[in-house]
Amino acid sequence: MQQYDIILVSGEYYVDHPLSAVGVLVKVLQDKGYSVAVIEKPDWKTDKDFLAFGKPKLFFGVTSGSIDSMLINYTPLKKERAEDKEKPYKSGIPDRAIIVYCNKLRQLFKDSILIIGGIEASMRRFTHYDYWINDLRKSILFDSRANILVYGNGEYQIQEIAGKLKQGKIIENIEGTCILSNTAPNDFEIIPSHEEASKDKKLFCKMQLMFSTKKNVAQKTGDKYVLQYKMHNYTTQELDHIYGLDYSRDIPKNFPEFRMAQFSVVTHRGCIGNCNFCSIALHQGNQIVSRTEKSILDELRKITKHKDFKGYIDDFGGASANMYGMDCVKCDNNTCINCKNLDKSHSKLIHLMREARKIPGIKKIFIRSGIRYDLAVNSEEYVKELSKYHISGCLKIAPEHFSEKVLKLMNKSNKEFERFKTMFEKHNKSLNQQLKYYFMTGHPGSTLDEVEVLAAKLGKLKNTESIQLFTPTPMTISTCMYYTGLNPYTLEKVYIPYTYNEKKKQKNILYN
Repeated sequence: MQQYDIILVSGEYYVDHPLSAVGVLVKVLQDKGYSVAVIEKPDWKTDKDFLAFGKPKLFFGVTSGSIDSMLINYTPLKKERAEDKEKPYKSGIPDRAIIVYCNKLRQLFKDSILIIGGIEASMRRFTHYDYWINDLRKSILFDSRANILVYGNGEYQIQEIAGKLKQGKIIENIEGTCILSNTAPNDFEIIPSHEEASKDKKLFCKMQLMFSTKKNVAQKTGDKYVLQYKMHNYTTQELDHIYGLDYSRDIPKNFPEFRMAQFSVVTHRGCIGNCNFCSIALHQGNQIVSRTEKSILDELRKITKHKDFKGYIDDFGGASANMYGMDCVKCDNNTCINCKNLDKSHSKLIHLMREARKIPGIKKIFIRSGIRYDLAVNSEEYVKELSKYHISGCLKIAPEHFSEKVLKLMNKSNKEFERFKTMFEKHNKSLNQQLKYYFMTGHPGSTLDEVEVLAAKLGKLKNTESIQLFTPTPMTISTCMYYTGLNPYTLEKVYIPYTYNEKKKQKNILYN
């Protein structure tokens, strides 16, 4: 049996594609000369899958996939999705998948190096509130017994780890990772300990506001410290290289759901929205890193030669499609989207869109991932281009709510909603294209009165795509509010709809 350098274990199927996290890591490692095997969706109730490739020379890399396993297995009301009568869904992965996979590997390969990553590891790297047990949990490093945790995008980190292990070096001092240590270095900022945050909700709030990807941070838990090394600042050149690797884009038969993204293209990373309920800021970072126009156009040209390509690009963008070109590293704050220094002209994106449409073989480039309309209002030219060439029937936007009180707690604003709606309708009436809306209820601050405010607005709108119940996910500001009942910035009390009965009532009001 061949002994691989690295074995990756994932709760998702492997796809040789730039939108597959494991697919990207495999390509990046192979590009550096490492041999890589993937164990996908292993049966955790037996040993067979975990023994398939034996022991790696360097390490096992473990992830639950692109979604936290508890979020994918349970509804916001904690009902198993597999038992949901309306939308039954079996993920094929266990609850707390990273912990289950790691403990199985530790049992079978006692001295192997275990690395954990992905959103489940990233957002559980410090003490966090776990909605599904309604209590705090320690860093996932403890329960998984992993040697090191990678947070955020892991291409840089996994190469650094592999390089150090190959040279027989200790895996520490690597940007974008967390480890356990007996001591905290002097240049690390100490946040409230697990024990302190567990006893005092105000200290939990203080801890929340000290989380940062841009600093070395240490948290004591028992007699150990969780050390977070600041995030690696990915560059445009790095992204160009990562997405320029030779992905086959062939979709395996056992993963047909991925076919809808087969010909999607990533133009940038990060998000400057800083919504309090979103994990991106503490996962990918709150700044934009854009690829060069040349890199993106080269990828599009390569796609046109794929045997399955019919002329249509499935999606084109990032977390918010219209943040391309809004790169800025001049300051460190949570209000980038409102910054006067930010170039909101969309000029780089408009030029990219126009050049992309010229490529022979491309019939249409769809932008399906949604946009930030509060940015789009700054460029009517962009809205016109988007409407004329890049929409198929509808454009998705997420106002989330219309209560100023709730929006403020979400760190959102809908002051530009009507302006954008008018601008969009101006350019889409003759095209017969419409807006589709996403909303959220049950968020901290959402009383029944606030729901009535939203319901009144919904009565005047058409095409509500989704009304979701707020689910507290680890390490977000909104989850901090949910757990403590406090606004962490002011320590003022915040109303929280805790009971299932009220959560259902809020959603039912909006559907009537």
